[in-house]
Amino acid sequence: MMSSQPSFKRNREIIVSMPDLPAAARRQIAEIARTTLGIETLETRYADRLDFHDTAVWSIKAALEAVWLAGAAAGKEAARQDGAA
Repeated sequence: MMSSQPSFKRNREIIVSMPDLPAAARRQIAEIARTTLGIETLETRYADRLDFHDTAVWSIKAALEAVWLAGAAAGKEAARQDGAA
């Protein structure tokens, strides 16, 4: 029977294929992680107690919603600027 859990290998493939984000987007994501998840930094610190977090699903949901809304707002702003050009 196959597990419904994504494999580490598949997660790594997804992460490696992701494009680099602009610095402003990375800062906004880090701020969302701090405010909604209580995660001080998204940088790898090579210590389990610092790199792994026990987080409630409602906090994860709030963070994902905040990131989605930030992306939607950025897309609208980019479209507005393209229309004004």
